[in-house]
Amino acid sequence: MHGRPRKAPKPEDEAASSAKAQKLRALQSQFLSHHQNRTYSKEALDVSAKLLEINPESYTAWNYRKLAVQHNLAQSDSDPDSVKSILDAELRVVESALKQNFKSYGAWHHRKWVLSKGLSSIDHELRLLDRLQKIDSRNFHAWNYRRFVAALMNRSEEDELSYTTDMINTNFSNYSAWHNRSVLLPSLLERKVQGFFPKEEALSYEYELVHQAIFTDPDDQSGWFYYLWLLDQTLKTDAPLLVSSFPAYGSDIILSRDRRFDESPLHSFHSESGTFPLVLYFNEAVEGVSSATVMVESSFCTNNDLIWKPLSINNSNAARVWVAHVKFPDKELQQAYPMEVRLGHSQGIISSGGFDYNHHTQIAFKVCARSLETETNEEHDEKMISWKDEIFHILKTQSREPNPFISFGQLTIDADHEATTSEWREETIANEISLFRELLSEISCKIGKLTLARLLSAHDAILYQSSKKTIHSEEILGLYSDLEKLDPLHSRYYKDEHSLVLLQQVTSNWESLLRHSYHCIESTLSCLGNSVCLRLNNLSLSRMGSTENLLWVQMLDLSHNELRSIEGLEALQLLSCLNLSYNKLPSVTALGPLRLLKSLKVLNVSYNEIGSHSTDTTRYLCPSPLSHTEEVDWERNEIVTEVDNLSKYWEAFLIFKGLNLKQLDISGNAIASAQFKSFLVSFLPTLKWLDGALLL
Repeated sequence: MHGRPRKAPKPEDEAASSAKAQKLRALQSQFLSHHQNRTYSKEALDVSAKLLEINPESYTAWNYRKLAVQHNLAQSDSDPDSVKSILDAELRVVESALKQNFKSYGAWHHRKWVLSKGLSSIDHELRLLDRLQKIDSRNFHAWNYRRFVAALMNRSEEDELSYTTDMINTNFSNYSAWHNRSVLLPSLLERKVQGFFPKEEALSYEYELVHQAIFTDPDDQSGWFYYLWLLDQTLKTDAPLLVSSFPAYGSDIILSRDRRFDESPLHSFHSESGTFPLVLYFNEAVEGVSSATVMVESSFCTNNDLIWKPLSINNSNAARVWVAHVKFPDKELQQAYPMEVRLGHSQGIISSGGFDYNHHTQIAFKVCARSLETETNEEHDEKMISWKDEIFHILKTQSREPNPFISFGQLTIDADHEATTSEWREETIANEISLFRELLSEISCKIGKLTLARLLSAHDAILYQSSKKTIHSEEILGLYSDLEKLDPLHSRYYKDEHSLVLLQQVTSNWESLLRHSYHCIESTLSCLGNSVCLRLNNLSLSRMGSTENLLWVQMLDLSHNELRSIEGLEALQLLSCLNLSYNKLPSVTALGPLRLLKSLKVLNVSYNEIGSHSTDTTRYLCPSPLSHTEEVDWERNEIVTEVDNLSKYWEAFLIFKGLNLKQLDISGNAIASAQFKSFLVSFLPTLKWLDGALLL
């Protein structure tokens, strides 16, 4: 076991094992006969008890004893002495089984079942647990059972927390005690029990306790895991927050159906449907966003005209991103008209943790509609986008050009955040950074580097809320690069974290984004509204992040990266052109977020790994829109001509069928056969170019 070579058994051991097996077979034969005949006599129960003493994992035997207890209790006529005798016998059988294997699931479950009847004394249980936890203080079965017994005895959470403290002081490596502490502490903090309020004082004590464990033995993981949990408790806010929106606060949006309209390339939004999206981006998944909880006021749109929908790739009613589509004004607006979105004034928006959105938020911006007539007579002049470097020129903005990346911190939020909590949080994180820098100056510790990286990221997040700057990005990126080399087994995780920090660094301010923003000279394609492309190519990205800062993007180049997932891109509701070529997307399923991008017209997924893997594990590892939540009537679908192909490529059908793509590139993927291309063309009537070829 665990790499140890097997030792050849001694003759006497083989003989003992053979005798035990023979005895076990005889007991099993007798037991099964009693079970089949529903015999619940004392002799039959003795047989099952002997069987369980040898093999406590015989679930059938435990189930038999439950049936026997129910039968014998019914025959006892509720005589107290008889009932006590029956249940005490069960507890003795369990105790004997636990002596054989004190980590037996069946034995612990049976003991819970007996005690849950409420007819047995529980005074002995804590003494039993003390004996077993002296044998193995990290036995999670015993800790789980202790929580059950504590609830039956109405033991206070304060007493149980004190018990964990004693166990931890005895052995810092007691992971189960740390875990039990993380179960008890949130309840005490939430109820504001004396000694655990204010929250800042209670958490400060926890930091001191876990520091003793970490700095005494940095190689033991128990304290580290609790420390990471404690860090999360320090940073998290109970109530959900709105972190971004489109349109952004204070922005001016110019709407146009004319693809050649280019008065303000950074702010013009082109839409053939005559609608534009309102997008709300929260820091966590929420539900309840509706016309009753979000008030929209303008001269051309009423609150009841809007239908809010969650952008969830797993078809959930809760999502971090919500969208509603607003119709263009009926007439051309030569001046900008104000529009206002308000939320938090009424309850109903609730996080997955059950907390209400309670911040009074007002998002004010201006809207102007121009050139309402669509130019249909020039459609024949449209040409394909090549995505070559020569079609992109560095974006130059006029000094008078307004910034489309308005900091979301300028939202008018009635922020009743506790100033003392914010100050304590920043001071605590800063102190922890100093401590771990000192620790890492003395020893080399992988989990220490990871913790320092998380602390620095947390500190940057706190600073960003007030100053809109990040100061630790380079140090964090260096730590994750070191971890990739030190711990290659988990290199993909470190690579993902590196990507998230890099994207945050790139998108954290408009000056940084400008260095990646280009003017596309091939702007004759009707899907291009502002002809500005954000090029995040060749950055070695393996995971998307910071999409809350990219809600304004209509053209995005993510080519030549290492993306295996595009989860998060569904938030970019303005996105019309997307280049994902030369990445590592493993399957069609990985393109799931595209289903929610209804404005998408140009898509390049060439030279990925789609179709290269015999088994698509994406749907099993993360939420997927293809988890059989949508039923399709293959036989009645008129736009697909070959049912055999539909059965073969049903995932691609589910993703692409709702899109109005005009240009698609899929070459360089294993799936890109002539049959697959023909299949795509059969149900994409708007498609004009496929792999660079004009469709006739």
